[in-house]
This record gives sequence, C-alpha cells and structure tokens, in this order.
Amino acid sequence: MKRLNIIAHTPSENTVKLRDAIVAGASDKALKTVEIVTSSPLETKPEQLLTADAIVLFTPENFGYMSGALKDLFDRSFYNILEKTQGLPYALCVRAGKDGTGTVRSVESITKGLNWRQIQPPLVLKGEYHPDFEHKAHEYGQIIAAGLEVGLW
Repeated sequence: MKRLNIIAHTPSENTVKLRDAIVAGASDKALKTVEIVTSSPLETKPEQLLTADAIVLFTPENFGYMSGALKDLFDRSFYNILEKTQGLPYALCVRAGKDGTGTVRSVESITKGLNWRQIQPPLVLKGEYHPDFEHKAHEYGQIIAAGLEVGLW
C-alpha cells in the first residue's frame, strides 16, 4: 500500500466541504493500493510526514498567507524531516478569498527548502465560494491518488 496524507486546515463549513471532496476523489474505489490518511495540521506529527508516499496540503488563504495552523506544522516539523523527506511528492490546494498568490508563494518557499517535489500545479479556488469548487477538489484528489497508485510519483 502507498500512503497519501491529506493535511487540511478546515476552519469553515466550506473548507470542510472542500477537504471532503479531495478525500472522496482520492478514495476512488478504482484505486486499490492507496491508503488515505487525513489530518489537520495541528494534529499532524512530524512522524506522519516521514511515512507518507505523497502529501496533499490544503489551506485557506489568511491575510495573503497560508493558515497559521499549516505554518505551525512546518515550524514543528521542518528540522525533524529536512534530511528525511527530500523529493517527497506533494500538491497544494488553496481556498482563496482573493487571488491566493501569497499563500502559494509561502508554501512553495518552505517546500522548496525541504526539497519536496510538486507533482501538480496548485489548485487555487478563488473568489466567492462556488459549488463547482467541490468538483475541482474531487478531481484534484483523484488525480493525485491515481498518479501515486500507478507510480508517477
């Protein structure tokens, strides 16, 4: 089994819906060899990052930056995982009220420092909430898990 960790900060009803859509897509019944592990950044321990075969990070845009919860995870984990997760495949999904640029940039600066490998362009769901965001999040989760299953990353 390959392990896909979905680490999602979900402070609102809409972000919960989006996390659930990512998880549902990644949990597609056609995928037989991918185990999905879901946690919030505040619950996630550095050891969980060490056992992941790939990671999906989900964060709302907060003041043009990643959520404080996701930043806390990086603060607690960075030096514990720095040498041990080089090349770790990851993807990023952002729920942005504005444009998400600062959020993407802040996450990418840390993941580049960790030498993680971005496997999909960030999915930035910006502007007023739209139910179509859930469809996009579902597809994103499905693509990441399917790629992991067939060995693309």
